[in-house]
Amino acid sequence: MKIDIHHHFLPPAHVVQESRRVKKAHATPQERLANWSPQRALDTMDANGIGFAIASISTPGVWFGDAAEAAGIARDWNDYAAAQAQAHPDRFGFFATLPLPAPDYSEREIERAFGDLRADGVALFTNYDGRYPGDGAFAPVFAELNRRAAIVYVHPTFPAYGETVPGVMPHVVEFAFETVRAVISLLVSGALARYPRIRWIFSHAGGSLPILVDRLERLLETPENAGAIPNGVRAALGALYFDIAGASSNVALAALRAVVPMSQILYGSDSPFVSPQKGIATLTSATLTLQERSAIECDNALRLLPRLSGITAR
Repeated sequence: MKIDIHHHFLPPAHVVQESRRVKKAHATPQERLANWSPQRALDTMDANGIGFAIASISTPGVWFGDAAEAAGIARDWNDYAAAQAQAHPDRFGFFATLPLPAPDYSEREIERAFGDLRADGVALFTNYDGRYPGDGAFAPVFAELNRRAAIVYVHPTFPAYGETVPGVMPHVVEFAFETVRAVISLLVSGALARYPRIRWIFSHAGGSLPILVDRLERLLETPENAGAIPNGVRAALGALYFDIAGASSNVALAALRAVVPMSQILYGSDSPFVSPQKGIATLTSATLTLQERSAIECDNALRLLPRLSGITAR
């Protein structure tokens, strides 16, 4: 059985709101997004041996420049996700979305998410109007999440500067570098060291991060960064979790395993934007022992979310 850490809900009202604000937010045809439903998600999961999915919001999220509006959109998305988790408690959980970069509204939604809604964690994006998570303005939010020993799932979004190669959508290349920017922002700001109780999850095997580790060690391990990175780059990165949505090949896994232990690698499908079949086939053909495959597909997620043990034992 697989536990899917990278899975998206598309509430109908939210999809309509997105389509009005953002053109070409996804490469997925709009009709396919509009036809999504919880039952279709369950059918896809059943067809691919996915027993449980933790849902999160996808880009562009809830922030369109107005804090009160963002809070309302976040509230609606979280209410919808919580309702699906309540209706299907043995199949769905969710990471609540926050109306960042508005910290006051975000702290209120954290209280609601972990209280009434019983979220499994929160989902953030790599940047908000070009401000990355190490920005000091976000410190009160991370302090509260650290107090709660929360899971914080970080998904890439559009870089502030938009397309760099004309005709190539940002998700093709830029998302991989967005993850790197978010991790480096947390690293050099000292946030990873300052909030040690947060369990961080990053998407797509860290994007380009594994390839850059040697460079980061050489250029960031300086006296000026000693306070922010007290134990070095590899120690800081080795404590993070990564899902392997879109990155389950031998090449991607080898790069990631050079940075983190097997215990930090989680299965993710990126459904419904990506059909799970190809990723599962790639993972099945990867050079892994049965124990390693089980760790990625299920066991590591169970350690991270022990509440699922009773569900998966049924």
